[in-house]
Amino acid sequence: MTTASTAGQASGPATPPAPLVRALNVHKAFHGTEVLKGIDLDVARGEVVCLLGPSGSGKTTFLRCINLLERIDGGRIWVDGELMGYAEKGGHLYELPDKKLAAQRREIGMVFQRFNLFPHLTAVANIMEAPVLVRGLDKATARARAMQLLEQVGLADRADAYPGQLSGGQQQRVAIARALAMDPKLMLFDEPTSALDPELVGDVLAVMRELARDGMTMIVVTHEMGFAREVADRVVFMDGGVVVEQGPPKEVIGNPQHERTRTFLARMRDDPATDGDQALSL
Repeated sequence: MTTASTAGQASGPATPPAPLVRALNVHKAFHGTEVLKGIDLDVARGEVVCLLGPSGSGKTTFLRCINLLERIDGGRIWVDGELMGYAEKGGHLYELPDKKLAAQRREIGMVFQRFNLFPHLTAVANIMEAPVLVRGLDKATARARAMQLLEQVGLADRADAYPGQLSGGQQQRVAIARALAMDPKLMLFDEPTSALDPELVGDVLAVMRELARDGMTMIVVTHEMGFAREVADRVVFMDGGVVVEQGPPKEVIGNPQHERTRTFLARMRDDPATDGDQALSL
């Protein structure tokens, strides 16, 4: 008679865990122009993936499709095993109602290039807003959590400041705290430092490094090559709406195999607005 334990031993290697994010043949067009041309990408739980590529390559559109800010025209996206934006029945896709879309979107935090804070609310009130209005958290609990998050991003002493009283870097850190307040399972960052003065970039990247160390699953569109090299588990280079190549930063940034990747990195190396040669050397 075979026991459960011996049966388990005889079953071979364990099945690898399902990815937190799975994108399969994702297409998206705007006014007849195809921006995403069949994106396939898996992101494991706890993985940090940096999307690199020239402007117009589809990186931001891909993030917005994951977060349901854009409807895909073809393919599928799953987050934590749940098909995003649609229900599938009998081989056909049906758009989910707005209420269900909002529920799916709540599980994903997104930080944009611009901070999008409410100008009439203090830093702590900006962070409290969604947990109170969307999740129904009582204000005392929401405030305690918001203060905890402000401490995490190094801004506990600016809790009662309005966005107009904060630097760009401080506003972006409040925006990160606001996204974290919903306890997302996935964080998306769309060029979070591109609107900042160079001297303000470091504090924002430090917060993101800490999130990565804490095991947050992150997809980051960035031009910060030093950050991608240091923090990313995997770098994905996109151009023309497709994934050109991907792999560990040391391979993709240090020894790219595709000519399009090499050309892009050479331009980044020559651009004084980027990290320069030091960031690209491995």
